[in-house]
Amino acid sequence: MRGLLDAVMSLGRGLELPEVLRGIVEAAVTLTDAEYGALGIVGDGQKLLEFLTVGISEPTAAEIGQTPCGRGILGELIHRPEPLRLTDLSSHPRSFGFPPHHPPMRTFLGVPIRVRDEVFGNLYLTEKRGGADFDADDESLLTTLSIAAGVAIDNARMYDESRRRERRLEALGEITRSLLSGTDADEVLHLIAERAMEVAGADRAAILLPTPSAAAPGAGEGADARLTVAVAHGRDAGRVMGRSVPARGSLAGLAARTGTPVHCADVTADPRAHPFGDGAEEGLGPVVAVPLRVDAGASGALRLGRPANRPPFDETEIALVSGFADQAAIALELARGRAESEELAVMHDRDRIARDLHDLAIQRLFATGMTLQSTTRAIADRPGAAERVSRAVDDLDTTIRIIRSTIFDLRTAERAGRGGLRHRMAETARTAAAALGFQPSLRIDGPVDTTVPDELAEHLVAVAAEAVSNASRHARATRIGIELVADEAVALTVTDNGAGIPDGVLAAAGSGPVAGRSGGLANMRTRAELCGGSLRVERPGDGGTRIVWRAPLHD
Repeated sequence: MRGLLDAVMSLGRGLELPEVLRGIVEAAVTLTDAEYGALGIVGDGQKLLEFLTVGISEPTAAEIGQTPCGRGILGELIHRPEPLRLTDLSSHPRSFGFPPHHPPMRTFLGVPIRVRDEVFGNLYLTEKRGGADFDADDESLLTTLSIAAGVAIDNARMYDESRRRERRLEALGEITRSLLSGTDADEVLHLIAERAMEVAGADRAAILLPTPSAAAPGAGEGADARLTVAVAHGRDAGRVMGRSVPARGSLAGLAARTGTPVHCADVTADPRAHPFGDGAEEGLGPVVAVPLRVDAGASGALRLGRPANRPPFDETEIALVSGFADQAAIALELARGRAESEELAVMHDRDRIARDLHDLAIQRLFATGMTLQSTTRAIADRPGAAERVSRAVDDLDTTIRIIRSTIFDLRTAERAGRGGLRHRMAETARTAAAALGFQPSLRIDGPVDTTVPDELAEHLVAVAAEAVSNASRHARATRIGIELVADEAVALTVTDNGAGIPDGVLAAAGSGPVAGRSGGLANMRTRAELCGGSLRVERPGDGGTRIVWRAPLHD
């Protein structure tokens, strides 16, 4: 009895769960004078999640290999949680035998350990020393010890849960400070993954977001929708970055679609799991995925994994992880809000600049042009001076058109998902500059973004790219000008100072198939015909080539 009291007092002092569990087995072996003892923790599916032994050396345990899963005599206590005492294990109907290298065992005593109203696990003892059998006193001692063990386990679990909640609050506080300080969203997501992994006792954390092509409205329900790893932390993080899983047919996708956490005990065996493949999940077993609501139309998931020899994620851990997923969703929402605010600020600034250009610069230039035109009449008797003033007026008109084009560009918002025609033409010119070694000039006149249909805009961008490419590859031009004008029709003019187009190609460009290196001209003419327009190839008086592509804006 003194030994039992000492064991109960010792168990009551422990707060760390692993320490308490080992202390229970050691106390049981000492009290009953058993050679071997074990504690099996029962999980879902009436199987043993963990099996802690005392008396079996590490080399012997390594030779035995896999720990018991709950069959045979051990399973008898799982299915019938009441004390079981045997004088010969092999005589029991449910005896399953021992694996190779297992030490011989004959006598047996087992009792369940209850924590409140649930069976936490079972305490197993074998081989009473001296060859004796376990008696009723041993069973009574072990039953009493199991009651104290249940209280100690409950206290240790509550302590462990409180510690985890404390760590979670500290981590969430750190994440909140990062969010409020304006830290970049990617940094916050990496911090969330790291802290979630630490609090949940996982080896790897990954945040999966809808693949861009699948994030369009309605795409999230499609059969081809996928989730891609945007952030990874921990074990083999570099190997899983950028990998994707199907939205239908994976734990992460299931969590994202249903809005509820899902978990499995073995990522390599569960048909719902969809491992990343190529050995990226090697050594991992339990996995949990919690939903991460990105916006009203698409969802992602926070996915955690731990080694195969560890127990699955319990409900407390899943609840803790869900809090980190909520923080990740807030981080993404704040990032989107900041981006929209910055875009709105830029639009306001662009509108102000456009207004100032229209109200101040253009009006002043127009007034200057009118003054110069009136001066021309006053110096009509001096032809040279009159001509110079006339050229100045023409230059002012050109400057006014350029400024008006700039105003259109500033006031035209980019279309959803891609830039407008002005933006795309500017991108074409910038892309060409990398290959040309110089920047082509670009002038756009008229509201091209609002009057040119999408299909016609596609043709214009393609023709401009082809014309600039031809001037670079075939004409060896050192100066290229691109002009796009939209009024009743849209006209694209590309002029270069190159070697000029050969006579034969120039003659063939007007009609019939254009062969050889003029295939680009044939494509341009085909595009013009598809749009009900025309293609004209000219040779300016000062040399080079001028291509005029024209199409109506209305049927």
